[in-house]
Amino acid sequence: MAEIAVSFAVDQLLPLLREEASLLNGIHKEFADIKDELESIQAFLKDADRRAAGEEDNTSEGVKTWVKQVRETTFRIEDIIDDYMIHVRQQPRNLGCMALLHNISHLVKTMIPRHRIASKIQGIKSSVHGIKERSERYGFQIQPSIEQGSSHFRGSQKAKWHDPRMAALYIDESEIVGFQEPKNRLIGLLVDGREERTVISVVGMGGQGKSTLAKKVFDSKEVMGHFEYRVWVTVSQSYDIEGLLRYMLKEIYQQKGDDPSQDISEMDLGSLISKLRNHLQQKRYVFVFDDVWTIDFWNEIEHVVIDNKNGSKILITTRSMDVAIYCKKSSFIEVHELQPLTEEQSFELFNKKVFRFDFDGSCPKDLIDISSEIARKCKGLPLAIVAVGGLLSTKLKNAFDWRRFNENMTFNENMTLELKKDPNLIGIKKILGFSYDDLPLHLKSCLLYFGLYPEDYKVDSKRLIRQWIAEGFVKEERGNTLEEVAEGYLTELIHRSLVQVSSLRIDGKTKSCCVHDLIRMMILEKCEDLSFCKYISEDCHSSLSEVTRRLSIATNSNDFMACTKKNSSVRSLMVFTENLDRCSLRKFYTKCRRLKVLHFENDNWFMGDEDLRSLIHLKYLSCKNSSGDGYVYLSKSIAMLQNLETLDLRGVNVRFYDIPKETRMFRKLRHFCGYKISLFQLKGCIGGMESLQTLSEVEIDSNYEDGIELIKELGKLRQLRKLGLVGVRREHGSALSSVLNELRHLEKLRIGKKFGYYSVYVHDVIDFHLVSSPPMLRTLKTRAKLTKFPEWIPKFQNLVELMLRRSGLIEDPIKSLENLQNLLSLSIINNAYEGESLHFHDGGLQNLKELYIRESPNLHSIFIDKGALHSLKKFELSSIPNLKTVPDGIRHLEKLEVLDVWDMPCVDIYPKL
Repeated sequence: MAEIAVSFAVDQLLPLLREEASLLNGIHKEFADIKDELESIQAFLKDADRRAAGEEDNTSEGVKTWVKQVRETTFRIEDIIDDYMIHVRQQPRNLGCMALLHNISHLVKTMIPRHRIASKIQGIKSSVHGIKERSERYGFQIQPSIEQGSSHFRGSQKAKWHDPRMAALYIDESEIVGFQEPKNRLIGLLVDGREERTVISVVGMGGQGKSTLAKKVFDSKEVMGHFEYRVWVTVSQSYDIEGLLRYMLKEIYQQKGDDPSQDISEMDLGSLISKLRNHLQQKRYVFVFDDVWTIDFWNEIEHVVIDNKNGSKILITTRSMDVAIYCKKSSFIEVHELQPLTEEQSFELFNKKVFRFDFDGSCPKDLIDISSEIARKCKGLPLAIVAVGGLLSTKLKNAFDWRRFNENMTFNENMTLELKKDPNLIGIKKILGFSYDDLPLHLKSCLLYFGLYPEDYKVDSKRLIRQWIAEGFVKEERGNTLEEVAEGYLTELIHRSLVQVSSLRIDGKTKSCCVHDLIRMMILEKCEDLSFCKYISEDCHSSLSEVTRRLSIATNSNDFMACTKKNSSVRSLMVFTENLDRCSLRKFYTKCRRLKVLHFENDNWFMGDEDLRSLIHLKYLSCKNSSGDGYVYLSKSIAMLQNLETLDLRGVNVRFYDIPKETRMFRKLRHFCGYKISLFQLKGCIGGMESLQTLSEVEIDSNYEDGIELIKELGKLRQLRKLGLVGVRREHGSALSSVLNELRHLEKLRIGKKFGYYSVYVHDVIDFHLVSSPPMLRTLKTRAKLTKFPEWIPKFQNLVELMLRRSGLIEDPIKSLENLQNLLSLSIINNAYEGESLHFHDGGLQNLKELYIRESPNLHSIFIDKGALHSLKKFELSSIPNLKTVPDGIRHLEKLEVLDVWDMPCVDIYPKL
């Protein structure tokens, strides 16, 4: 009967299927065409963006308006691409009799969306044709461009407007603050350094005073008297190497008092290099190359500035750490990274600028507090302090007006308006804009993404990277995961001095980051111009009805719905407020179905919302710092989110997650984070989540058979980098050992038992027997009773961080760990050690930086031999009641910076130091 039914259905629908097949073939071809057109238009936008930056005030409003319309066309193309991927490309692949009926049903169901997509493609093709015609009128290029390493363009050395950086070279010595120490250090490196050619790099963000510092060093009497040739060369983004070499040669002839032997302007590149090398052969010289943007510059100049073993030096100023260290391949290098001014230094510089000609150069008493606050807001950036100080020096000196100025000086959109009006502050915008203009296209999007975060917000680097990936900013590179590629993007932004590191992990990688307020100001203005995103706060006064691609909500006002009136193509929503109206959110979900990133913070929100089922494009979903109570259940609607890559539920304050079996569809899921995630309903399906890299914290504690079966399934997740398990029992040891031996990519492992008043497994001993330990393991944290120190731990030669908790060890574990050369952090806490003595031997744990020993009730002595713990910087001792004295050998720890002793008997620490 089934076969008769199928035959009848096929006969009835055959003409329809043929028509649909023809339509599909046409859509596939036209879809490929508009994808190519999107690349061309993006190349045009890059050209327009660069030219607008260079010509700024001369760019007509008509062109700017048109460029904005072109961007909106790219948004429409991206939306069509998303619709295509869902309704056209993802066709059912079932085989068999009943499957054929299912396929036919699917084709009928998706017929209308496919016809709608085909119609939209035709409309877009017409728009693109108009773009091409108009682009020729404005002189823009619409063709794919090849992105090159550092994305700088070469052009004329002549600027079309005054370069505000030039003023930094001629600041009076009396106006400089905070540079005396770095100035003396740099002079010492130039004058007293090694005889081999040495490159000294000064690195910092735009406006931090690199050129000012370098000029004071260059003009110092010590440097002037030490070198036979001293030449200052301004490089900048746009430079001509032959022009720079001609300038250098002319300067050398002038300093020698000679006339050139031939017309320098007629020399070719080879002749210029040869002539310069000859002149530098026997001379001690110093060249300052100011404002270097790309490593290509060193490749072009290194063979000119020869190493004559005569103490010659090269001083480079740059915003890029990559440029600073690149010279290492052929020279000795010294890198000096400029730090922001302290609050005291900021206040001093501010006063020098504002009161230089008033009040005998001192700040009046009634303005001290408000002056300090204004200077503090500049976050230690000399450029901002000087610019704001210069502005206030022209205004009345009264507290009322200054407080009103301070209230408006928030470096947000209000400050942006000030920048456009006041000539004293325009230089900030231009100088910071140079760094943005130099970025490759993909890094521009990554930087602008910081515009979604609140002011002074410390962004978790892992979260940021996962959001970039969800947005499609990160391009695949052979041999690397997308996360590794994105980590490289973040590193480059940091090296370019556009992003600041807020905190580091123990292995030196960035844990959290932020942007300077002035950089954020520039980002917000760019976001506004490019319709990249909209940050909506309590004091937001900009239009909320404009087309925008991303929304960030930092207010309880529901006006954000106005942002969706003109379009429904919002790709990201971040919520940084509490108690946002649920009704408005439901409307938002319904209207903005192409959402890819959804992040809630400080919001009493919970999973299980049926409205999420419409967000089939969603790739990133997280909830942080929520205050919800009770149990949270994921409804079956979450199974509709088949494109999810990150599901982060760690912030929800709940005890238990019940994950529906439908999540077996999550074949694209890469990161699944929560608190005590229950996966028992997914037995037999977990192995299908083959893309998983992060899985934590998974609840194992159940009956013996279920726990064993679940652990065995985890062994199928061969891409796992991070695994966290809680509730592990003695019976699980063998199965867990077998699984861990198979996870060859595992980098972080956390194993915990269930502890607490109601636990019946507190004294349950867990034994692991790892035959071939995961070779990439870098972090191991255990919270489990052990019979003895595991013999397999010392085999982890890549181990960076080790934490032992509740282990109940009797024998001293230090001897077993001393040969772990890469171990940087060791924690022996919460009754991990129940013995009486710990001994750190000479030569052991040479690279350990942090050591934590807590809650060891029986410990009464710690011995540190001379030569042990050579690199230790932080040492914490707490809750050790029988330890009557700080270890005698602590005096040998020459690199110790922090000794943290608390909840201990009264002990006189200082005689030991």
